[in-house]
Amino acid sequence: MRFALIVLLLPLFAVAQEVRTEEHSFRVVKLVEGLDHPWSLAFLPDGRMLVTERPGRLRIVSKGKLDPQPVSGLPDIVAEGQGGLFDVVLHPRFAENSLVYFAYDGRGSGGTGTELARGRLVGQRLENVQRLFAQDPKGRGGNHFGGRIVFDRAGYLYLTLGERGDRDRAQRPNDHAGSVIRLHDDGRVPADNPFVGRTGWKPEKFDLGHRNQQGAALHPTTGLLWTHEHGPQGGDEINVIRPGLNHGWPVITYGVNYVIGTRIGEGTHKEGMTQPLYYWVPSIAPSGMAFYTGDKFPKWKGDLFVGSLKFQLLVRLKLDGEKVVKEERMLQGVLGRIRDVRAGPDGLIYLLTDENPGVLARLEPIP
Repeated sequence: MRFALIVLLLPLFAVAQEVRTEEHSFRVVKLVEGLDHPWSLAFLPDGRMLVTERPGRLRIVSKGKLDPQPVSGLPDIVAEGQGGLFDVVLHPRFAENSLVYFAYDGRGSGGTGTELARGRLVGQRLENVQRLFAQDPKGRGGNHFGGRIVFDRAGYLYLTLGERGDRDRAQRPNDHAGSVIRLHDDGRVPADNPFVGRTGWKPEKFDLGHRNQQGAALHPTTGLLWTHEHGPQGGDEINVIRPGLNHGWPVITYGVNYVIGTRIGEGTHKEGMTQPLYYWVPSIAPSGMAFYTGDKFPKWKGDLFVGSLKFQLLVRLKLDGEKVVKEERMLQGVLGRIRDVRAGPDGLIYLLTDENPGVLARLEPIP
């Protein structure tokens, strides 16, 4: 695979106000400050927003103000290391059923692991909360939970999982870790999942071979799920998710071992294992991902936006089908470690920073 970075670095701004990029100029507006490691953002139909905080709180933002009272009714959440409360998304028919889905680190036999639950949002409370999925087996340590949730156009739910810091788990058929999970909206396993009926395989698995997926979004044209994942030292990947594919970790990777820089696995290619659509060397530590489909930034329509924790910036990728043809880097050092990226229903772009205090910010075009 061709690998090239077209790096367009912007100057550092002491105060984030107006930013000029290759195709658009915009204003960075901090809507809410004082969040505790915010992780995910969802837009309610009435204009309010839901924001998760990794320590285990679900917050409501209304008219630019953070409600001081968190939403009640969440289950017990383990907030250790990278673990805690992760993604939050609305059911596709939220206007009818008020169902909110969220991923989190839950405790069970053998340790902790990523779980999925849903509840009905009534005022400031989640009611009738149901656990729909629990990673099995659980694991020790505080690393690599994944935790992104996406509904596709047919109403299937996808949950990304990390390999919990135990790389070999990503290749085990009887282990959820290091996979994308595919479910019905009520947690049932779809009959056409690729490993259903195969002895020794977890039927919820849709693929395998991932390290730690912290970005996921549905392609606006094809309807396919795209995810990105953290590599080790180098080798962050963007992948197109298709049933039954093996994405290779830790057998193949473009990254190397931390500190010592030695090779991991068997190299970068192996028959039967798929190549990433795109990768970064050195790592940018990606988190959050959104395709832009709005009309406020017309030259960005169809582009893919990815947050970077390591370099504290926002990456814009220009696409030609399933090929990246240009990369632009913006906001370096302006906001901090970007954890989540969302395209809002108003056509604007929203960002969360993984800080304490963290920020909810919005990019607004300058005419």
